[in-house]
Amino acid sequence: MKAPAEKLALLLLFLFLRGMRSDPGDELCLTRLAEAIEDPGGRLVNWTKAAFATPCISFTSYIGGATCNNGRVFKLSLSNLSLRGSISPFLANCSNLQSLDLSSNALTGAIPPDLQSLVNLAVLNLSANRLSGQIPPQLALCAYLNVIDLHDNQLSGQIPQQLGLLVRLSAFDVSNNRLSGQIPATVGSRTNASSFEGNKDLYGYPLPEMKDKGLSVVAIIGIGLGSGLVSLVLSFTGVCIWLKVTDRRMALQEGKASHQQMPDY
Repeated sequence: MKAPAEKLALLLLFLFLRGMRSDPGDELCLTRLAEAIEDPGGRLVNWTKAAFATPCISFTSYIGGATCNNGRVFKLSLSNLSLRGSISPFLANCSNLQSLDLSSNALTGAIPPDLQSLVNLAVLNLSANRLSGQIPPQLALCAYLNVIDLHDNQLSGQIPQQLGLLVRLSAFDVSNNRLSGQIPATVGSRTNASSFEGNKDLYGYPLPEMKDKGLSVVAIIGIGLGSGLVSLVLSFTGVCIWLKVTDRRMALQEGKASHQQMPDY
């Protein structure tokens, strides 16, 4: 039989080795994220399968851009790295994530609705990419979100009304996209007009005024001038035709009179 001290040492070794391995969700999250993106500049330090197995030990991170807290990845900051590719829906497996910053890259595709599973997420910055599609209304399930920055993308559709349910939301920027429709009052009241500018079909507070969805003033003036010109041309043509018809009748009448004989007295 092994001595109690030896058993204790083996138990401590087992616990240490167990603590060396990351949460399975974090490992899957990082592995699939690495598969979804391209790093042409080789800026992602230690982003290897071996490192994904143990990205954190306590508060120490072993992969570039990740910050750890108590052995879990709680922050990913991969900004301005010239990354290409798409945003992996498996990011939802980093369930302890509180901050996700993928800004100033060249990422394409849609924002995955799966991010709704990041229930601890407080900061979401996907700005200055080439993301398209709609803003997922499912983001409203990330109850701790207080920053959503999506400016300078190619997002379309309307701003989801559901985002107004985010009671902690204090910063919201969707400027320079392709959004349309009316800004939800519960969202517009929390920021300023600059956060919505650059979306030509977006209107409502806090933009200066509701955009006129009808004809522009220039178009109305143009139509008025065009209609007036057409009416003038038609009227002039009608007068000319009437004068020609009248002249012809008079000529006929004069011709008949000239052929009549004068009566005898």
